[in-house]
Amino acid sequence: LILTVEKTLEHNKGEREMSNKEKFEGFKKEKISENEAKYGKEIREKYGNETVEESNKKFMSMSEDDFNKMQNTENEMFEALAEVIRTGDLESERAKSVYEKHKAWLSFSWPSYSAEAHIGLAEMYVADERFAKYYNDRLGLETATTLR
Repeated sequence: LILTVEKTLEHNKGEREMSNKEKFEGFKKEKISENEAKYGKEIREKYGNETVEESNKKFMSMSEDDFNKMQNTENEMFEALAEVIRTGDLESERAKSVYEKHKAWLSFSWPSYSAEAHIGLAEMYVADERFAKYYNDRLGLETATTLR
């Protein structure tokens, strides 16, 4: 991380060119640091250090193309979720697609997927206002609850 910061400072001063790959590596490290600062304690208590470290490792090994796919999957999930909130139909095919898109989105960074962990995470989205804020700020107050 320190090396990336040094390279970024040199780049910003015009002393060095950074490749897109170097910028992306720095971006991923920054995202992990932000996640650890915001949620590290809770996720480590809930899932264990080993699982969190494996998840961070998987995220760090992600290609830029896979990261873009992950972002697109999340956007598609939010589009479907907005429709489900509008219609209120939690039994629709669209509602099922929200679950599948969220599962796919999680699978980009989770070392292994389990329905039990997915359900636990959805419960955290509602119980912890920091988690809920991420979803509710996108589509409104019922977003985290609907996703659960």
